[in-house]
Amino acid sequence: MSSRVGDPEIVFDPSGSRYHTYRIPAVIAASGALLAFCEGRLHSSADAGEIEVVLRRSVDEGRTWSAVQVVSAAAGKTCGNPVPVVDPMSGDVVLVTCQNGAAAVESSVARGVDTEDGRRVFVQRSADLGVTWSSPVEITASVKAAEWGWYATGPCHGVALGNGRWAGRIVVPANHSVVPTGPDGGHCIFSDDGGFSWACGFVDRNDGDEINANETAVVELGDGRLYFNARNHRGTGPARVHAWSSDGGLTLDAPYAGIAGVTAPGIQGSVLRAGDRLLMSTPVDPVVRRELTVFVSDDSGASWRPGVVVHQGMSGYSDLVALPGDRVGILYEAGETSSFATVRFASFDWRSL
Repeated sequence: MSSRVGDPEIVFDPSGSRYHTYRIPAVIAASGALLAFCEGRLHSSADAGEIEVVLRRSVDEGRTWSAVQVVSAAAGKTCGNPVPVVDPMSGDVVLVTCQNGAAAVESSVARGVDTEDGRRVFVQRSADLGVTWSSPVEITASVKAAEWGWYATGPCHGVALGNGRWAGRIVVPANHSVVPTGPDGGHCIFSDDGGFSWACGFVDRNDGDEINANETAVVELGDGRLYFNARNHRGTGPARVHAWSSDGGLTLDAPYAGIAGVTAPGIQGSVLRAGDRLLMSTPVDPVVRRELTVFVSDDSGASWRPGVVVHQGMSGYSDLVALPGDRVGILYEAGETSSFATVRFASFDWRSL
């Protein structure tokens, strides 16, 4: 692991801000601009409570950033799990997020309790590279089954397909729980009209204890297939699981299976295609959220090897983005005594991995 990661820039720092904590990063590149999203948690670091989706923009590959702007907020609501993607037809940035009542917690929503304030799915868009945004439009009825309780998009960037029959399709990875006591399961949602209308794609449900696909990332392979990579939340198998789709996300070629040789503490991760390689980011300590590492696959995700350590200390969620030339950027949570003290941005040369 000889590749050097550049000195990080702190993009979101709660010190002196109106937010208690920033968490859950997602980043995309759009026409020369970088758009870095995360959750601005107003009153605590908890997943519940009043939370807003916020954004900073960079036009110099992450060296400097604009002021923090609010993209999605609602009084008395948790707004989060941002999944941005560029619509190739219009060039608009499409953002999918989730909302629920601020007092609702995942454990009760997953059992079907707090249904009035349960998880809802929204989409909004920007035609000016994130400077201004449309109001959120709810799409829950199109993408969430009646028997599902908890629901989460991403969190990380989505993809717009560039090859084959489904070129132009926007795919957003997601997961759900089955009420009342069913396991977590992976699924995706997609749009074939630039993000205006949505439908649910594959639904993967492993009924045993080994695999519970949870927070999910997706990448399009060079041959047009989709590769899904997910956290194995409360599963007894490996910490991360994966699956492939040959029909644009409508079905999986086979159910989610464990990824051998990758340790993680039970956490979100990101995937990105760089040339003929895939990259995956995750902390690797099996117990503590620390040692954020980028892994490399030379066989479309079938196997993985360590590439570079991004942050040796406490570190959490992350997202990868392609930069000009041979560089890749990573937006990630990190700190000295907390894995999410700040959200930082760094870059590295992927060809040297």
